[in-house]
Amino acid sequence: MSKNGFQNIIYEKEGRRATITINRPDKMNACDSRTVSELYAAFLEAWADAGIGVVVLTGAGNKAFCAGGDQGTRGPGGYASSEIADPVARLPLEESWQFVTFLIRHIPKLVIARVNGFAIGGGHVWQVNCDLSVAAESATLGQAGPRVGSFDPGFGTGELSRTIGIKLAKEMWYLAGKYSAKQALQIGLVNFVVPDNELDSETDRICSEILSKSPTALKMLKYSFLADSEGLSGITELGVGGLSLYYGTKESMEGRNAMMEKRKPEFWRYYERRDDEGQ
Repeated sequence: MSKNGFQNIIYEKEGRRATITINRPDKMNACDSRTVSELYAAFLEAWADAGIGVVVLTGAGNKAFCAGGDQGTRGPGGYASSEIADPVARLPLEESWQFVTFLIRHIPKLVIARVNGFAIGGGHVWQVNCDLSVAAESATLGQAGPRVGSFDPGFGTGELSRTIGIKLAKEMWYLAGKYSAKQALQIGLVNFVVPDNELDSETDRICSEILSKSPTALKMLKYSFLADSEGLSGITELGVGGLSLYYGTKESMEGRNAMMEKRKPEFWRYYERRDDEGQ
């Protein structure tokens, strides 16, 4: 089922899997402001859908996952913003791009990068920040910032150094070189590399494995990794994950019910019985 209203991406839902495809193959799936805005909306859609357990991010065609920002829309003041009403599309691209990266990192479902070609620049930043990455043998990965007069601080540097080590991360950024899928696998930049004609089946296999696991456990694991790397923001996500579990207990509902009934709550009544009742 495809979600209507998008022009530059395709949002599809099949069972408990959502697939978000950057649909600008003529631009090597490079993103302008509208595209980033639509990606932001799609990830929020997947986040809000309780039936979705895994999200696949990929690019249309077989040449590129994403080649970063569309350089054709960049002028002396930066990238051109979109004229559509969505405020995300009217932000500078270098700011709205970080919103998408944040959602990839914080959505409480695992995000899989299906790398089907060039993952360069900002597109490579996105694949690094996905939870897992599966790449076709023909894929090429790397950063382009200093070569095109740009850079991506924070998510683009910090997560890369955690993934492959600071020396290799500096090499990738400072020299702006390109790495084959095989090289990327060897240095831990991606998790899986398969022949091009097996990319879909391997992506399906990974998604099936994820969906066979406890969604709550996976969510809390993702938040636990964030707590280590994101400081107070990550600890907040972990805490909110625990809060959502607490809301499902009779102890929590006692507080709400007591307030509505204008009486003193009896929390210990449910706390002491939680083991017997599975709470």
